[in-house]
Amino acid sequence: MIKKLSFWGADEDDDSLPRAVIAGRKTVTSDLVDSYYAGYGDLGEGGYAEGDLIRVHDLKGRPRCLIRATKVERIRFDAIPEAVWRGENFSSADEYRQVHIDCMPEHVLQDDTEFIALHFELVGTE
Repeated sequence: MIKKLSFWGADEDDDSLPRAVIAGRKTVTSDLVDSYYAGYGDLGEGGYAEGDLIRVHDLKGRPRCLIRATKVERIRFDAIPEAVWRGENFSSADEYRQVHIDCMPEHVLQDDTEFIALHFELVGTE
C-alpha cells in the first residue's frame, strides 16, 4: 500500500517543498511527535514507518513524486542532528529551529519539545 503525504506551505500554490524533494535537496521532514502519528486529512496519513512507500502531493492534491521512508527517529528541539537540518534543506540547526517556530505559531517550542524526523529517498516523479 502506498501512503500519502503533503508538506506545509505558505499557501496552496506553494509547491517549493515537493520541488526540493524532486531536486534532491530535501531528504527529511519532521513534525511534532503527536502530530506525526495523527493523520491530517486526505493528503497525510501520518505514522510513516521505515520502508513505507509514500506519494507526495502538492497542496492542490496533485501527486508530485514517490518516496521511500529510510529512517524514523525521535529528536529534541535543542539537539537537532546535522543529518536532519541538512536533510530539511537548512543551513544550520538554528535556521531549522527558527523556521519551525515561525511555521508553528500555535505551539510553544521549547528545548525539550520532541519531534519525529522522517528520512526518505526519492523513488520517482509523477
